[in-house]
Amino acid sequence: MKTKPNKTTFLNIKDKEDKWHLIDANGQILGDIATKVSIILIGKNKPEFTPNQNWGDKVVVINAEKIKVTGKKMTDKKYIHYTGYPGGLRSESLESLLTRRPTEVLRKAVSGMLPKNKLRKTRMANLYIYTGEEHPHQAQLVK
Repeated sequence: MKTKPNKTTFLNIKDKEDKWHLIDANGQILGDIATKVSIILIGKNKPEFTPNQNWGDKVVVINAEKIKVTGKKMTDKKYIHYTGYPGGLRSESLESLLTRRPTEVLRKAVSGMLPKNKLRKTRMANLYIYTGEEHPHQAQLVK
């Protein structure tokens, strides 16, 4: 008796419908928010998750300036980059970056949690971070 092999079915990415998620960062810890957001952006919370396709949803984060960190990270954590010129090593503490550009802190945390592949840029394009309660995506968040 011949048996048929099991068949794996894949869903078409064209049939994907984007959902919008709203996350309030007021008083929450930076790493916890970044983990939740990265899981939604990757699409691991969906049953149709495929690692080589972008099944993630869109995420709106408000109150980015009110995030918290544990321990002495506010003064000890450094963001370091190199300009490419001799003597061009630049560093900035979390505290100064949070006062200067509060949305960039969360953006860097989420970007570091995403897989380092070709889908990273398109997944990061689905992330919208705002300071304060106001955001221009009220119409999309209707459920």
